[in-house]
Amino acid sequence: MAIFSSGDELRSLDQSLDAGSIYDSNRYSLTGLLNRINLEVLDCGIVRDDPASLKNAFIEAASKADVLISSGGVSVGETDFTKQIMQELGDMGFWKIAMRSGRPMAFGVLKPVSGKSPARTTLFFGLPGNPVAVMVTFYQFVRPAIFQLNGANQTEPRLTQAIAEAPIQKKPGRTEVQRVILGRDADGKPTVKLTGSQGTGILRSMSEANCFVILGREQGNIAAGDWVDIALFDGLL
Repeated sequence: MAIFSSGDELRSLDQSLDAGSIYDSNRYSLTGLLNRINLEVLDCGIVRDDPASLKNAFIEAASKADVLISSGGVSVGETDFTKQIMQELGDMGFWKIAMRSGRPMAFGVLKPVSGKSPARTTLFFGLPGNPVAVMVTFYQFVRPAIFQLNGANQTEPRLTQAIAEAPIQKKPGRTEVQRVILGRDADGKPTVKLTGSQGTGILRSMSEANCFVILGREQGNIAAGDWVDIALFDGLL
Protein backbone atom coordinates (compact mmCIF):
# COMPACT_ATOMS: atom_id res chain seq x y z
CA MET A 1 0.00 0.00 0.00
CA ALA A 2 1.52 3.32 -1.09
CA ILE A 3 0.23 6.57 0.40
CA PHE A 4 0.97 10.24 -0.12
CA SER A 5 -0.63 13.60 0.60
CA SER A 6 -0.73 16.44 -1.92
CA GLY A 7 -0.68 20.14 -1.18
CA ASP A 8 1.83 22.98 -1.03
CA GLU A 9 0.37 24.02 2.33
CA LEU A 10 1.15 20.72 4.07
CA ARG A 11 3.99 20.17 6.53
CA SER A 12 5.19 17.01 8.26
CA LEU A 13 5.15 16.88 12.04
CA ASP A 14 8.90 17.50 12.28
CA GLN A 15 8.63 20.76 10.34
CA SER A 16 7.67 24.21 11.62
CA LEU A 17 4.57 25.96 10.32
CA ASP A 18 4.86 29.14 8.29
CA ALA A 19 2.06 31.47 7.17
CA GLY A 20 -0.78 29.57 5.48
CA SER A 21 0.60 26.10 6.20
CA ILE A 22 -0.95 23.24 8.17
CA TYR A 23 0.24 19.90 9.50
CA ASP A 24 -0.49 16.83 7.40
CA SER A 25 -2.44 14.46 9.64
CA ASN A 26 -3.73 12.24 6.83
CA ARG A 27 -0.65 10.10 6.25
CA TYR A 28 -0.47 9.30 9.95
CA SER A 29 -4.18 8.41 10.07
CA LEU A 30 -3.91 6.21 6.98
CA THR A 31 -0.77 4.50 8.27
CA GLY A 32 -2.55 3.63 11.50
CA LEU A 33 -5.64 2.36 9.68
CA LEU A 34 -3.57 0.21 7.33
CA ASN A 35 -1.31 -1.13 10.07
CA ARG A 36 -4.42 -2.15 12.00
CA ILE A 37 -5.26 -4.63 9.22
CA ASN A 38 -1.64 -5.81 8.86
CA LEU A 39 -0.72 -4.22 5.55
CA GLU A 40 2.72 -3.05 4.48
CA VAL A 41 2.73 0.73 4.03
CA LEU A 42 5.02 2.69 1.72
CA ASP A 43 4.90 6.35 2.82
CA CYS A 44 5.65 8.51 -0.21
CA GLY A 45 5.48 11.74 1.77
CA ILE A 46 3.99 15.05 0.68
CA VAL A 47 3.71 15.86 -3.02
CA ARG A 48 3.60 19.44 -4.28
CA ASP A 49 0.64 20.92 -6.18
CA ASP A 50 2.48 20.58 -9.45
CA PRO A 51 1.49 18.32 -12.38
CA ALA A 52 5.03 17.04 -12.97
CA SER A 53 5.64 16.25 -9.30
CA LEU A 54 2.28 14.55 -8.98
CA LYS A 55 2.80 12.49 -12.14
CA ASN A 56 6.20 11.31 -10.91
CA ALA A 57 4.67 10.34 -7.56
CA PHE A 58 1.97 8.31 -9.31
CA ILE A 59 4.48 6.50 -11.52
CA GLU A 60 6.86 5.73 -8.66
CA ALA A 61 4.10 4.50 -6.33
CA ALA A 62 2.47 2.41 -9.05
CA SER A 63 5.78 0.63 -9.71
CA LYS A 64 6.02 -0.52 -6.09
CA ALA A 65 2.51 -0.97 -4.70
CA ASP A 66 -0.65 -2.94 -5.35
CA VAL A 67 -2.82 -0.06 -4.13
CA LEU A 68 -2.15 3.68 -4.04
CA ILE A 69 -4.05 5.99 -1.69
CA SER A 70 -3.65 9.74 -1.98
CA SER A 71 -5.31 12.50 0.01
CA GLY A 72 -6.10 15.94 -1.31
CA GLY A 73 -6.03 17.27 -4.84
CA VAL A 74 -9.28 15.64 -5.98
CA SER A 75 -11.58 18.65 -5.72
CA VAL A 76 -12.10 21.37 -8.34
CA GLY A 77 -9.53 23.95 -7.25
CA GLU A 78 -6.98 25.50 -9.59
CA THR A 79 -4.21 23.36 -8.06
CA ASP A 80 -6.13 20.06 -7.91
CA PHE A 81 -4.42 17.98 -10.61
CA THR A 82 -5.16 14.43 -9.50
CA LYS A 83 -7.99 13.84 -11.98
CA GLN A 84 -5.90 15.13 -14.87
CA ILE A 85 -2.91 12.92 -14.03
CA MET A 86 -5.14 9.93 -13.38
CA GLN A 87 -6.64 10.21 -16.86
CA GLU A 88 -3.16 10.34 -18.37
CA LEU A 89 -1.83 7.28 -16.55
CA GLY A 90 -4.86 5.03 -16.25
CA ASP A 91 -8.62 4.68 -16.26
CA MET A 92 -10.86 6.75 -14.02
CA GLY A 93 -13.66 4.65 -12.53
CA PHE A 94 -15.52 7.47 -10.80
CA TRP A 95 -14.93 10.97 -9.45
CA LYS A 96 -17.21 12.51 -6.82
CA ILE A 97 -19.73 10.59 -4.73
CA ALA A 98 -23.10 11.55 -3.23
CA MET A 99 -21.87 11.18 0.34
CA ARG A 100 -21.00 13.45 3.23
CA SER A 101 -18.26 13.36 4.38
CA GLY A 102 -16.23 12.48 1.31
CA ARG A 103 -17.84 13.96 -1.81
CA PRO A 104 -14.59 14.72 -3.72
CA MET A 105 -13.35 11.15 -3.95
CA ALA A 106 -11.86 9.39 -6.97
CA PHE A 107 -11.20 5.78 -7.89
CA GLY A 108 -9.39 4.28 -10.85
CA VAL A 109 -6.78 1.86 -12.15
CA LEU A 110 -3.21 2.83 -12.97
CA LYS A 111 -1.87 0.93 -15.96
CA PRO A 112 1.49 -0.90 -15.79
CA VAL A 113 4.35 1.56 -16.11
CA SER A 114 6.64 0.96 -19.07
CA GLY A 115 10.22 0.29 -18.05
CA LYS A 116 9.39 -0.19 -14.38
CA SER A 117 9.79 -3.54 -12.66
CA PRO A 118 7.72 -5.34 -11.67
CA ALA A 119 5.01 -4.35 -14.13
CA ARG A 120 1.73 -4.22 -12.24
CA THR A 121 -1.77 -2.80 -12.38
CA THR A 122 -2.33 -0.61 -9.35
CA LEU A 123 -5.67 0.39 -7.87
CA PHE A 124 -5.94 4.07 -7.00
CA PHE A 125 -8.09 5.71 -4.34
CA GLY A 126 -8.01 9.51 -4.35
CA LEU A 127 -9.38 10.56 -0.97
CA PRO A 128 -10.42 14.10 0.03
CA GLY A 129 -8.02 16.37 1.85
CA ASN A 130 -10.07 16.97 4.99
CA PRO A 131 -8.95 14.64 7.83
CA VAL A 132 -12.39 13.28 8.78
CA ALA A 133 -13.37 12.72 5.14
CA VAL A 134 -10.17 10.68 4.66
CA MET A 135 -11.07 8.34 7.50
CA VAL A 136 -14.75 8.05 6.52
CA THR A 137 -14.00 7.22 2.87
CA PHE A 138 -11.30 4.77 3.92
CA TYR A 139 -13.79 2.93 6.11
CA GLN A 140 -16.59 2.97 3.55
CA PHE A 141 -14.64 2.26 0.35
CA VAL A 142 -10.95 1.43 0.74
CA ARG A 143 -11.15 -1.06 3.59
CA PRO A 144 -13.91 -3.19 1.96
CA ALA A 145 -11.96 -3.20 -1.33
CA ILE A 146 -8.81 -4.37 0.44
CA PHE A 147 -10.72 -7.15 2.19
CA GLN A 148 -12.21 -8.28 -1.11
CA LEU A 149 -8.78 -8.31 -2.75
CA ASN A 150 -7.57 -10.51 0.10
CA GLY A 151 -10.48 -12.93 -0.30
CA ALA A 152 -12.36 -12.08 2.90
CA ASN A 153 -15.90 -13.39 3.29
CA GLN A 154 -17.14 -10.22 4.99
CA THR A 155 -16.11 -7.03 3.20
CA GLU A 156 -18.81 -4.44 3.93
CA PRO A 157 -19.13 -2.82 7.37
CA ARG A 158 -21.69 -4.70 9.47
CA LEU A 159 -24.72 -2.59 10.34
CA THR A 160 -26.82 -2.71 13.47
CA GLN A 161 -29.36 -0.26 14.90
CA ALA A 162 -29.63 2.16 17.80
CA ILE A 163 -31.96 4.92 18.99
CA ALA A 164 -31.04 8.56 18.32
CA GLU A 165 -30.87 10.41 21.64
CA ALA A 166 -31.40 13.80 19.94
CA PRO A 167 -32.49 15.07 16.51
CA ILE A 168 -29.99 14.73 13.66
CA GLN A 169 -30.21 17.09 10.71
CA LYS A 170 -30.04 15.47 7.27
CA LYS A 171 -30.93 16.56 3.72
CA PRO A 172 -32.31 13.93 1.30
CA GLY A 173 -30.25 13.27 -1.82
CA ARG A 174 -26.98 11.97 -0.38
CA THR A 175 -25.75 9.41 2.10
CA GLU A 176 -24.35 10.86 5.32
CA VAL A 177 -21.86 9.21 7.63
CA GLN A 178 -21.80 11.00 10.97
CA ARG A 179 -19.70 10.26 14.05
CA VAL A 180 -21.56 9.12 17.14
CA ILE A 181 -21.08 7.60 20.57
CA LEU A 182 -22.91 4.35 21.32
CA GLY A 183 -24.41 3.93 24.77
CA ARG A 184 -27.43 2.42 26.57
CA ASP A 185 -30.64 3.92 27.95
CA ALA A 186 -32.27 3.03 31.27
CA ASP A 187 -33.94 0.00 29.66
CA GLY A 188 -30.70 -1.26 28.19
CA LYS A 189 -31.56 -0.31 24.59
CA PRO A 190 -28.67 0.92 22.41
CA THR A 191 -28.57 4.68 21.88
CA VAL A 192 -26.33 7.05 19.93
CA LYS A 193 -25.47 10.72 20.24
CA LEU A 194 -23.37 12.92 17.98
CA THR A 195 -19.85 13.77 19.07
CA GLY A 196 -20.60 17.44 18.47
CA SER A 197 -19.90 19.46 15.34
CA GLN A 198 -19.52 17.20 12.31
CA GLY A 199 -17.18 19.38 10.25
CA THR A 200 -14.81 17.38 8.05
CA GLY A 201 -11.76 19.06 9.55
CA ILE A 202 -12.63 18.28 13.17
CA LEU A 203 -10.64 15.19 14.13
CA ARG A 204 -12.17 15.27 17.59
CA SER A 205 -15.42 14.08 16.01
CA MET A 206 -13.56 10.86 15.17
CA SER A 207 -11.40 10.46 18.27
CA GLU A 208 -14.42 10.71 20.60
CA ALA A 209 -16.65 8.40 18.53
CA ASN A 210 -16.97 4.62 18.67
CA CYS A 211 -19.22 4.15 15.63
CA PHE A 212 -20.75 5.81 12.58
CA VAL A 213 -24.41 6.51 12.03
CA ILE A 214 -25.24 5.72 8.39
CA LEU A 215 -28.08 7.88 7.06
CA GLY A 216 -29.40 6.69 3.70
CA ARG A 217 -29.59 8.75 0.54
CA GLU A 218 -33.33 9.43 0.73
CA GLN A 219 -33.56 9.91 4.49
CA GLY A 220 -34.38 13.35 5.89
CA ASN A 221 -34.07 14.73 9.41
CA ILE A 222 -33.92 12.19 12.22
CA ALA A 223 -36.10 12.79 15.30
CA ALA A 224 -35.10 11.92 18.83
CA GLY A 225 -36.24 8.36 19.48
CA ASP A 226 -35.91 7.20 15.86
CA TRP A 227 -33.97 4.01 15.12
CA VAL A 228 -30.94 4.54 12.89
CA ASP A 229 -28.37 2.30 11.23
CA ILE A 230 -24.92 2.31 12.79
CA ALA A 231 -21.57 0.74 11.93
CA LEU A 232 -19.31 -0.04 14.87
CA PHE A 233 -15.64 0.81 14.49
CA ASP A 234 -14.95 -2.83 15.41
CA GLY A 235 -11.34 -2.26 16.41
CA LEU A 236 -10.58 -0.22 13.30
CA LEU A 237 -9.74 2.97 15.21
